Amino acid sequence: MMKRLSLFTRCLILFVVIWLFLRFFIGGVWSVPLPASVIAMYIGLILIAIIVHVSVEDDRFREFLRPVKETLADDEKKIRRMVLGVLIPLALLGFTFSKVSTKADPPAALRTAHPAPPDELTYRDKVIGPTQEVENPFRHLEKDDVEAFKAHAENGRRVYYQNCFYCHGDDLDGEGHFAHGLNPLPANFQDPGIIPNFQESFFFWRISKGGPGLPPAATPWDSAMPVWEDYLTEEEIWDVIIFLSEYTGYKPRTFGEAAH
Repeated sequence: MMKRLSLFTRCLILFVVIWLFLRFFIGGVWSVPLPASVIAMYIGLILIAIIVHVSVEDDRFREFLRPVKETLADDEKKIRRMVLGVLIPLALLGFTFSKVSTKADPPAALRTAHPAPPDELTYRDKVIGPTQEVENPFRHLEKDDVEAFKAHAENGRRVYYQNCFYCHGDDLDGEGHFAHGLNPLPANFQDPGIIPNFQESFFFWRISKGGPGLPPAATPWDSAMPVWEDYLTEEEIWDVIIFLSEYTGYKPRTFGEAAH
């Protein structure tokens, strides 16, 4: 059956199948969010591979172009030309309409983006202390032992780029590889309204408890953030908080300091 199809038709079928696989199978069955830019990159690579394949030999390239030339010039293909002359403009019209039309999205559900933390800060089953009074145990090294503080910041960098940048981005701007497939979007730590407005204990709570640890005040939510206390040590969480501050240049609030 496939041998009866022209080379052009076989290439077209291959191209469409790969696009459908990337667009619907991976995102639907495997639930792996692929940004449109990544899909476009793969489709571009497939298109280049097809062009290289059909143009390696002159005979193969002529065979590839034969259906196109027949459609454009053969009197017996007049009906085919008429059908394509109708379908192609309709397809372009539908694509354009889908991009410019106003979508009737339902109103966004109200939720508290940054809910108040619990009274006590915990790590797994360990109570660290009253949340509003807990300080980063390594923050004092910023003045007392600069080299040790740099080591904690560097360890935080390692933790971040091994675990967090996929969603929060290379530049900590919330533009990670998977960011556009998530709702709510990952936090943008480059936003001056994030780090300076919260104590380090708040970030410890949010990182350690992840999305499942959000209180009812934050509902409705479907945060994809893992419960990082199941994977990171207490020191690693404090270190990554130091790294966030050092990389962005923003200092978290201290106890008793008013929010910016």
